[in-house]
Amino acid sequence: MKTLYFIFYVLLAGFSASSAAVYNVKDFGAVGDGIAMETEALQAAIDACSAAGGGTVWLPPGDYQTGTLHLKSDIVLSLDYGASILGSQDLADYPVGKLREAREGGPHCLLYAEDASNITIEGLGVIDGRGTHLAFPRAKDGSLKNGRLPRPRLMRFENCKYLKFSGVTYKNPAFWGLHLVDCKEVHFNGVTLRMRNNNYNNDGLDLDGCENVLIENSDIIAGDDAICLKSSLNPCRNITIRNCSVSSNTAALKFGTSSRGGFIDVNVSNCYFYDSPMGAIKLQVVDGGILENVDISRIVMKNVGNPIFLRLGNRGRDFTKDNNSDRGQGADVEPEGVPVGQFRNVRIRDVYAEVTIEDRAKTIAAPYKNLKLNRTPGITDEEKSKAGPIMITGIPEHLIENVHLENIEISYPGHGSEQDAQREVAEDIARYPEQFFFGVLPAWGAYIRHAKNVEFKNVTMTTRSPDAREKIVMVDVEGVQLH
Repeated sequence: MKTLYFIFYVLLAGFSASSAAVYNVKDFGAVGDGIAMETEALQAAIDACSAAGGGTVWLPPGDYQTGTLHLKSDIVLSLDYGASILGSQDLADYPVGKLREAREGGPHCLLYAEDASNITIEGLGVIDGRGTHLAFPRAKDGSLKNGRLPRPRLMRFENCKYLKFSGVTYKNPAFWGLHLVDCKEVHFNGVTLRMRNNNYNNDGLDLDGCENVLIENSDIIAGDDAICLKSSLNPCRNITIRNCSVSSNTAALKFGTSSRGGFIDVNVSNCYFYDSPMGAIKLQVVDGGILENVDISRIVMKNVGNPIFLRLGNRGRDFTKDNNSDRGQGADVEPEGVPVGQFRNVRIRDVYAEVTIEDRAKTIAAPYKNLKLNRTPGITDEEKSKAGPIMITGIPEHLIENVHLENIEISYPGHGSEQDAQREVAEDIARYPEQFFFGVLPAWGAYIRHAKNVEFKNVTMTTRSPDAREKIVMVDVEGVQLH
């Protein structure tokens, strides 16, 4: 893995554009009253800064309502404390004619850049997409190609390099949050994301096919996957994540689901994952890529669901066909054609985890889901399946290889029955890879299937309530070491 020194060297080398010239958006007609539509004024300031060779676009305190803004090379977008960029709640303010087509989801977004370099977003201000479920519902519309109404993501940068994000708070996207595609030399430092219970699919950071990325000292609360590496075409490579506090309704840390390119040389350390009822760490290769050389260490998990889920599957998506964006998640789906990938060389160590069953009042907290409180007595199968064991599973003839777990302590809720101990676990080789889709597993500590060279060293697993299942269940495994 490349050293952090190299990452900093490249980042610093990239941020050489002069920022002496300052362009106050109010000099270009911006009002900042939260009522006026400021798209033209803000874009004019950006364009003038770019035309002059770069500098700082300054947003003094105020509320600036805007539609899509196109950021350009050699620009620092600087928000003072008290300055807020507010996304318009009218889809007409997000035109897509000049935007590159997105590989996943629609092209609409609030901040956009393509083929640009040396972009910084900094300051103590807020970028608020205001993408509520009322303004941007996920309702179906048969007239649309994808069957869903468009919902803008907060940011989409494509094929950009030397990017720096520091200090700003990002809030309330209608769709995904910060989405970077095929970007290189990226540094997130001290950013805050607040995206929980706002709308559907509110991922935090989505990095698709990115290289040389450092994410540090950040506070992330997401509705969907919080830190999510994707690889719809190219691999994510040389990624470092450290010193972050992360919470999510679905996954604190996730590789995939999009995994055509793979994930190579990733280091995650000294992070706190909490209040993540559907799981904390999910590493997945289901679209033919290669996942290798991943090191995760010094992780504390509190109030999480399934703590570690490693999955090699065969969805086989190539991300080029018009119909491959919504093939469903059912158990009866078929592979889409790309050959099975590889999953190897993963080390997870120095982890403390407390697995819990989510409080039902929190489960219904998102108003857009319109859920009713489940008053079924006892613990349901779905609740148990979301607070299950470590799961490491490939598919027949395609094994996960070389997984090392060391110095790990996990406390589980228990509650498994004799009937649970007899459960059969479906292969579901092409199904969307979510652990709870496999149902209640016949083990309470770890379920390992279709794997080779798995080592548990100083791994302590306990239950807080009685559990009739086996601690560890293994199926079609080779070279497992438990000590």
